[in-house]
Amino acid sequence: MQKTDTKKMEADTLVEKMFRVGAHYGYSKTRRHPSLSKYIYATKNKMDIINLEKTSVVLGNALEFVKKLGTAGKTILFVGTKPEAKEATKNTAESLIMPYVTERWIGGTLSNFTEIKKRISELENYRKDSAEGKLDKYTKKERVVLAKKMEKLSRYYSGLVGLKKTPDALFIIDARAENIAATEAKKRDIPVISLINSDSNIKGIEFPIVGNDSSIPSIKFFIAHVADAYKTGQMTAPAKS
Repeated sequence: MQKTDTKKMEADTLVEKMFRVGAHYGYSKTRRHPSLSKYIYATKNKMDIINLEKTSVVLGNALEFVKKLGTAGKTILFVGTKPEAKEATKNTAESLIMPYVTERWIGGTLSNFTEIKKRISELENYRKDSAEGKLDKYTKKERVVLAKKMEKLSRYYSGLVGLKKTPDALFIIDARAENIAATEAKKRDIPVISLINSDSNIKGIEFPIVGNDSSIPSIKFFIAHVADAYKTGQMTAPAKS
């Protein structure tokens, strides 16, 4: 009985924390996707209010999966290209030493990874040659042209440097906005964890987290929990001999 009460108190505390960051704010009822209807608590002033008690359940499921990824040392590709998500996505991924995409998702990143890997290697080699002074053999004009090309590559691929194979999972902020990434993951049987709002289709997302995906405080709250879950999993990983 006491264990049940403790779990309820923890759930209540989580709901309160989500409420404080505005995780309960959905979009207008007219934008609601039918698959999200069961997660809506009420509609006020034509705006949907997300049922955070149900969110706490799906969040728990997602975090358990992330812990397992951490324990196994698996790679999560973090994706968040909307303005509200960029900073949190980049900072969180870098703190975990994970790949990330915060600019436009390049079609084929997963479905044609062999070609994407060539772009990543090109950028890695350029950075290495630059650090070692091996670009001096080029003329000034050639270096300018090369630098412009690498600047473009860096914009889209810098977050993927070090990625040698397709990731083991994706964490996406707003699967509706990142529908190409989610679709590519599905085709490659790569599990998707996603923070989604009331306008998204929940089908096809293995670990949906229903909440406000357009508010910086809400995004930071959920992505921080994902990062903490992965770190917890890492701490329980068996020691390498």
